[in-house]
Amino acid sequence: MIKKILIGLLAILVIIQFIRPTKNEGNGIAANDISTVYTEMPIEVQTLLQQKCYDCHSHSTKYPWYANIQPVAWWLADHVEEGKEHLNFSEFKTYNAEKAAHKLEEVVEEVGEGEMPLKSYTFIHRDAVVTTEELALLRNWIASEGIAVGESH
Repeated sequence: MIKKILIGLLAILVIIQFIRPTKNEGNGIAANDISTVYTEMPIEVQTLLQQKCYDCHSHSTKYPWYANIQPVAWWLADHVEEGKEHLNFSEFKTYNAEKAAHKLEEVVEEVGEGEMPLKSYTFIHRDAVVTTEELALLRNWIASEGIAVGESH
């Protein structure tokens, strides 16, 4: 009986490998990318956003090898979709000035409070952890754009 259950579970695992979510892979910088709004953005800030945020908050996700295994791929697709609903750097130009400023304030707040990047992401992607220096760089750039940013805790 247990053998039949295990064979059934294995068959289900094999079958679900053929049910794949659409990948979030863009080519290059999107037409509405944040860099098209803030054309004087320092390259260090742009690189920081791309390396630490774009996998979940843009149209340019760089997928790890395990993103090809179901049900992990479904879970990742859901995370990326949810991340883009909250903030999408690839669509930043479509935000009005008030919304854009608020989104940048939230970036500093979420990162400063350790809410972003998600622990489930940085557990595997250690290079996505935002250092104190990187947070200061981001905060200083946002402040230089005339957007009020509070101190993180």
